[in-house]
Amino acid sequence: MPGSQPRPVGAAEAPYLELLSRGAPVEEYEQPLQRARADGAGPEELAALESGKLLALRVRTELEGRRRREAELSALFETAHDLAGLRDLDAVLQAIVQRARSLLGTECAYMTLNDPEAGDTYMRVTDGSVSARFQQLRLGMGEGLGGLVAQTARPYVTDSYFDDPRFEHTRTIDSGVRDEGLVAILGVPLMTGSSVIGVLFAADRRARVFERQQIALLASFAAHAAVAIDSANLLSETRSALAELETAHGIIRDRSAVIERASEVHDRLTELVLRGGGVRDVADAVAEVLSGAVEFTEAGTSTDPVVERSRAAGRAVRHGDDWVAAVSAGGELFGALVLHGHPELDPVDQRTLERAAMVTSLLLIARRSAGEAEQRVRGELLDDLLDAPDRDPSLLRERAARLTADLDAPHVVLAARVESDGETNGRTNGGTAGGAGGGAAARQTADRQRLWSAASHLAATRHGLAAARDGGTVLLLPAGPEESAAETARQTAKQLGTAVRGTVTVGASAPVPAPVAHPGAVATAYAEARRCLEALLLLGRAGQGATAEDFGFLGLLLADSRDVASFVRRTIGPVTDYDARRGTELVRTMEAYFACGMSPARTKDELHVHVNTVAQRLERVGRLLGAGWHSPSGALEVQLALRLHRLAGAIDG
Repeated sequence: MPGSQPRPVGAAEAPYLELLSRGAPVEEYEQPLQRARADGAGPEELAALESGKLLALRVRTELEGRRRREAELSALFETAHDLAGLRDLDAVLQAIVQRARSLLGTECAYMTLNDPEAGDTYMRVTDGSVSARFQQLRLGMGEGLGGLVAQTARPYVTDSYFDDPRFEHTRTIDSGVRDEGLVAILGVPLMTGSSVIGVLFAADRRARVFERQQIALLASFAAHAAVAIDSANLLSETRSALAELETAHGIIRDRSAVIERASEVHDRLTELVLRGGGVRDVADAVAEVLSGAVEFTEAGTSTDPVVERSRAAGRAVRHGDDWVAAVSAGGELFGALVLHGHPELDPVDQRTLERAAMVTSLLLIARRSAGEAEQRVRGELLDDLLDAPDRDPSLLRERAARLTADLDAPHVVLAARVESDGETNGRTNGGTAGGAGGGAAARQTADRQRLWSAASHLAATRHGLAAARDGGTVLLLPAGPEESAAETARQTAKQLGTAVRGTVTVGASAPVPAPVAHPGAVATAYAEARRCLEALLLLGRAGQGATAEDFGFLGLLLADSRDVASFVRRTIGPVTDYDARRGTELVRTMEAYFACGMSPARTKDELHVHVNTVAQRLERVGRLLGAGWHSPSGALEVQLALRLHRLAGAIDG
């Protein structure tokens, strides 16, 4: 509009910050744009508002995701706390069903338990149900969705139950479900060991699609419910044993001691979860209670067949004088808890070890989630340094400070790439290894993921940044006062190669002077690091690390600065300095020597001196530059340096 004043920098983001601060719904994020259009704002202002809106919506989505994950972990911890103080099984199961319904946002949640004598499964707990007929349902094994879950021990989900032909529809079940008005249903098995004891459900009265994360969350609640039922059954069995074996005081005393140990370890494990303990803390707690040595072994050790047997059975298994309990979650195997020196183990102590393994898996998942979140934040900051030169440097430095990275210090940019078998063979065979198929592609993707994870860990320990990019990984690491960029590249290639158990090649830039957040500085250095990486691979030096300086005269082509003077000084500097101090003609002698085809006899004619004088001068050059100065590769660089030196002198003159 005529006479309107441009908005100050940051005005486009202000309304969205206010919307974020009060948790406004998504629909309100369109209002600043609508008001700006109504006020006649220009294209630039509207584009800025659109960009601010998209950024605010991404932040809102991230905040909602984090709040959801916090709520899920809080609910799991509360459930674990309920189990530690288990007094009323009905109350614990009701709490689990209520939390599952709340977190999954469904209109109804319920639980059925198997009846071994009747050979069917019956409704045990409901939340959100309004139908008395539905609350009294019994399902035969294999009937309906729940009966199929109970029969197969696998989760099943449907977005429209009555339209799904996978399930055996009976009049009784369909009448109850229809009376309740349910449409979308998710069911997961309740397992104790390898046995199914019931099913936990979440359902809606409208069509919806359950996400994989929601299925995993409901499965976690089912695991807690199974523990509660198992614990209640154990207490029931103990009471029966006390009533039936009044005369066997010794047996009762021993069993009571075992139960006390189980209660003690449950309390300690719950405390560890609530205060954020680690895997080592869990192992120490179990070792103290069970009076033995307990260690956590990662997947990939010599006990793998035993660990697989434990995971398949869903319980701890004996291995010689040891007991092994697999630590897994959602089909992923993390490793195992190994109790040493116990040839025989009481069933209650065996369950204690198994539950400790379950707690260990929860801790590992929580730790990995936190680590992945930090890795993503570090990667996003590095992406902004590379791709967004218009970002405010002060804001970038503030973000880096929260990650303990100092962008006001010199840094080195490194480009790293891992060599998969398919890539190596393809280069060796001139690109004819195209038949590797999907398996090679999957391995390549896995290798790159491991490289990114290892690089992120290295960057975090070095107070730097890392991000996945261009089929590899880029790192921004502080430039050490006693370590050159070339040494940093070599050490990084070695460390990452060891971490991923593969061949990792690293190209590095010259140190980027402070401030690193200067627009375009990191992007320029990354381009140089990539050129060095590609040069290493083309020269068959995979698995090494280097900078442009390591490539001699090729470094002039790889480096972004084209620092000719440094190359000349690095190559023939000792000779030019010697001539300057002594007034000798070693440089002229070298030029004549190369011009005469490296023939001392022809050189002495060119210089009009005795051949012995030529020999003495060349010997002096050898002492100054080293014995390999006139080898084929050395002679090439020396001649180039001589020409550049003469050219620089002519220009200066």
